[in-house]
Amino acid sequence: MAGQYESVKLVGDNIVEYFAMAVIVATLTGAFAQVAFPYPFSPVPVTLQTVGVYLGGLLLGPVWGGLALLLYALVGTAGAPVFANFGAGLGVITGPTGGYIVSFPIAAAVIGGLVHRRVKPRPLDTVSIPLQVIGMLVGLTVIYAIGSVWLAASTDQSLVSGLIEGGVVFVPGDLLKAVAVISLVTGGHLARISFVE
Repeated sequence: MAGQYESVKLVGDNIVEYFAMAVIVATLTGAFAQVAFPYPFSPVPVTLQTVGVYLGGLLLGPVWGGLALLLYALVGTAGAPVFANFGAGLGVITGPTGGYIVSFPIAAAVIGGLVHRRVKPRPLDTVSIPLQVIGMLVGLTVIYAIGSVWLAASTDQSLVSGLIEGGVVFVPGDLLKAVAVISLVTGGHLARISFVE
């Protein structure tokens, strides 16, 4: 006679859902990184990686958004070809563009913290669009600050040149990406994503 066993939950449903979403955002960021092309005004290529950072912070909040981009950085550093132009390994992190990758988890956490104002994310249809925009702009500033300083230090150029080549010249494109992300999350089902409490 078969015994009756009660199932044991080792982790809550919300943890599984958060982690699954973090993996999805990390995977999307790796895919976005392959949309890369040289930029005549900078040694840093233009990519769509910042879209992954925006989505991580907006959809997952500070903890899980930061974790999603940390996962992306760790997987790439370990050797998976998820960085721009299928790059991988510690050499990419220690190279001129490594500061951007290092900044991604921090920026996603900052965006998530500003937008959600708590550890747990809330559905974006309950967050004002101006607050979402502010969160993304502050997150973008974090990316530029870390990435530009890293670029300047690793290429022996002045900090001003690093800030221009590593940040200022990317502002128009990154603002367009932010507008596209806002349109995506507010105009569709992503705005209504909610997690099991």
